[in-house]
Amino acid sequence: MVARTIRPSTAERGSHPKGLSVTNTDPTKKYTSEDFPRQEQDQPGLTSKTDPRPDHGEDSYVGSGKLDGQVALITGGDSGIGRAVAIAFAREGADVAISYLPEEQDDAEDTATWIEKAGRRALLLPGDAREEQYSTDIVELTVEEFGQLDILVLNAAYQENRKGLENIPTPEFDRVFKTNLYAPMWTARAAIPHLKPGSSIITTSSIQAFQPSPELIDYAMTKAAQVAFTRALADQLGEKGVRVNAVAPGPIWTPLIPATSWPDKVVTFGQDTPLGRAGQPAELAPAYVFLASDQASYVSGSVLPVTGGKSL
Repeated sequence: MVARTIRPSTAERGSHPKGLSVTNTDPTKKYTSEDFPRQEQDQPGLTSKTDPRPDHGEDSYVGSGKLDGQVALITGGDSGIGRAVAIAFAREGADVAISYLPEEQDDAEDTATWIEKAGRRALLLPGDAREEQYSTDIVELTVEEFGQLDILVLNAAYQENRKGLENIPTPEFDRVFKTNLYAPMWTARAAIPHLKPGSSIITTSSIQAFQPSPELIDYAMTKAAQVAFTRALADQLGEKGVRVNAVAPGPIWTPLIPATSWPDKVVTFGQDTPLGRAGQPAELAPAYVFLASDQASYVSGSVLPVTGGKSL
């Protein structure tokens, strides 16, 4: 399958004749609201097999030095939201380390290329987040390579379509909870001693934390727990000058979606939002940049929704 690429038009990317005002883009038309092709992938899902190919901001995100000289570690940074955040952080001046499963090596190398094109350094950290040693080591390896850690984005996640709670085997519970809860706690625990005043932790929660779907019951449980984790950790680290926040995405088109074993749902994915379409990873990146930057110096313990109009 040859993957098509979703990207905004030239005008939507901000290219306009010098001296003319910029017209805001109609958010309902910025990306396609048409049906997606019926498709399915094995976990963890790859960008090259996702049709159409998601927009990570490769051709649109423009940095302005908001993160100059900083170092970020992004879990699940090879594709989807993680890749969009990695590209944006690099264009804002940060060096970026990304963790990912070994099966996602091609996606990770592509992300690293975009980081390096921005003139920043990339560190690739393959492994399984369900292993405590790996989830701890990625922090130490990042600090060893770059000499510091300023931004930790806890983004890696696993979800699967469920056909009733009674049909979920315990190993699947373990996979969801270890990926979505244990791993972020292990990584954050290792990172805290390295974080200085002005540093930031950002968790990728979900609208599922507030509007849980039965077919994602175990995933939704972990995303709700991440909200509690974010708020409690913000209380703990506030006096140290370390801010902790979360982003709650709505339906975002990433490789995880066709890898969730719901090929029929993929077709109309995101069309139930007030904006009538799925979001793109590129539309998430500015939220992470804001929370990581000094522009959010008085923001901690918050959950920032990027949901296409769906209420939390």
